Amino acid sequence: MQKLSPQQIQLMKLLQVPALLLEQRIKQEIEENPALEEGEDMHEEAELQHNNDDDCESAMETGDDAEADESESVADDEFDLDDYIDDDEIPDYRLHAANSSSDDEFREIPSVAGASPQEVLLLQLGLRNLTEREYLIASHIIGNIDDSGYLQRDIHSLIDDLAFNQNIQTDFKEVLDLLRMVQEFDPPGIGARDLQECLLLQLGRKDRSAKAIGDAERILEKNFNDFTKKHYDKIRKKHALTEGELKDAIGEVLRLNPKPGNSLQESGKGAQYVVPDFILTHNDGELELTLNAHNAPDLHINRTYADMFRTMAESKGKADKRQKEALSFVKQKLDSAKWFIDAIKQRQNTLMVTMQAILEFQREYFLTGDETKLRPMILKDIADMVQLDISTISRVANSKYIQTPFGTFLLKDFFSESLQTDKGEEVSTREVKKILRDCVESEDKGKPLTDDELAGILKEKGYNIARRTVAKYREQLDIPVARLRKEL
Repeated sequence: MQKLSPQQIQLMKLLQVPALLLEQRIKQEIEENPALEEGEDMHEEAELQHNNDDDCESAMETGDDAEADESESVADDEFDLDDYIDDDEIPDYRLHAANSSSDDEFREIPSVAGASPQEVLLLQLGLRNLTEREYLIASHIIGNIDDSGYLQRDIHSLIDDLAFNQNIQTDFKEVLDLLRMVQEFDPPGIGARDLQECLLLQLGRKDRSAKAIGDAERILEKNFNDFTKKHYDKIRKKHALTEGELKDAIGEVLRLNPKPGNSLQESGKGAQYVVPDFILTHNDGELELTLNAHNAPDLHINRTYADMFRTMAESKGKADKRQKEALSFVKQKLDSAKWFIDAIKQRQNTLMVTMQAILEFQREYFLTGDETKLRPMILKDIADMVQLDISTISRVANSKYIQTPFGTFLLKDFFSESLQTDKGEEVSTREVKKILRDCVESEDKGKPLTDDELAGILKEKGYNIARRTVAKYREQLDIPVARLRKEL
């Protein structure tokens, strides 16, 4: 089995990092390695300006002066400073950054700071006039509410937890009363023990004198299972409702939030953004690909560290054991910085080569945005084109996004298996899923299409697909079965 070098392992790890996290990864490396630095190398600019100002003086140098300067600049052969300071290598790794430069003012991805869902509930708890004991019990209840807003422990378990963990002896009524208090907090429905209770808690906050609200409450209380199975005729007959009244009641329920904790998640979490790794534009019918390097700042070797290395290397013959150890440490840090810069360059190159191959393979799709133009494509197809390992292509595709004129997409979504039509043509499974989705979107919601009927429609279009395959594709598209798609 081939053994990977530390540098290869570092490259493999960097390939997996999307643009959104690359800046964070670079900052971590800079914090751990003082020999690595970001931003423009001001030393180079100052040196260039100095050389321009002194051109005349340089031309008047004597031959002896030039020889002296040359002898002073020669470093020990064992430690060649050129290995660490190569002006040509510093900016190249950016590889056609998309409209960004080193003097860009903003590099941070904007996010919104906020409290956690539990903190939001505890803030509301703090507004209640409670004893210390009641506060501790209610806090324990809140601590057992999950991200969707549901209480995950039954009351008897909460009583046991409080006895064992906090030495609080309580009973069912006290815990239930405090749970009901928590259920009065915002958002409505928080702290419910199941979906039925969650929906009823929300209806309880509405104007219950309205007939539609009252009907909705009765349906959820008496016929919850029938409601979840959409047995609307049975519900209508049991409650003596007209079709219009049933539709109004169902409409009230459908406006409720089955996962009230999500609203707390939204307020508590920072806003999430997809930062594309590639940007695709159309220019007179041609595809132009650029790599978004906004989160990859210029990297170079720290000049102070390099000068320290030069000084130590020149005096190596007179160094004691401690100085030699220091020299070895500095060399290790310089090597590590150089490897990291090289790995960033290789990462950018691998990304571009891989994406260019995908563009070439799916050219018609990227020109039109028409999903039916997507050709069947597997990882091996691209690996063969760019002469890279399949695992490398997988690392690139799994976490990278491309911004196109018709949306931003995850690369792995462009890969799909192939199917044969009745004419023997190979088509992408993605094309079949697109047709399937279109059929469901345009169906009569009063009488949704069954999987058998969908299979029949696909067969008429030339796709011989079994009903079980249709069911599999439907589930992959998060489309419910026909019974659950039915509407009044």
